[in-house]
Amino acid sequence: MREISLHILDIAENCVNADAKKVIISINQNLNSDKLLITIIDDGNGMAPEAVAKVYDPFVTSRKTRKVGLGIPFLKAAAEATNGYLKIESEVDHGTKISTKF
Repeated sequence: MREISLHILDIAENCVNADAKKVIISINQNLNSDKLLITIIDDGNGMAPEAVAKVYDPFVTSRKTRKVGLGIPFLKAAAEATNGYLKIESEVDHGTKISTKF
C-alpha cells in the first residue's frame, strides 16, 4: 500500500504542476471481488494525444530536473502485474483522468 500511496502522491503533484485548480482522488476497494480502483481527475492543462502516448515511456518526462519519468510506467506495471490496467484520458485545456485497477 505504501508504494500505491506514493504513486497517488506523485500523480497529484503532477496535477498541481499542470496548473490544476481541482484534483479529485477516488479510491474504491471491493473486498468481494478483490479489486482496488483508483481514479484521479484534474482540471489542469491536459495533454495532447501524442503526449499521452509518450507518458508510458520511462525515458520521457516534461520535468527539467531529471531525464526519466518512472511514476506512470511503474504504476502501469504494478497494475498489470495484478491483471489490472492503467488508463489515461486527457484533453488539452480540459484536464486529465487517470484510472487504474488492481
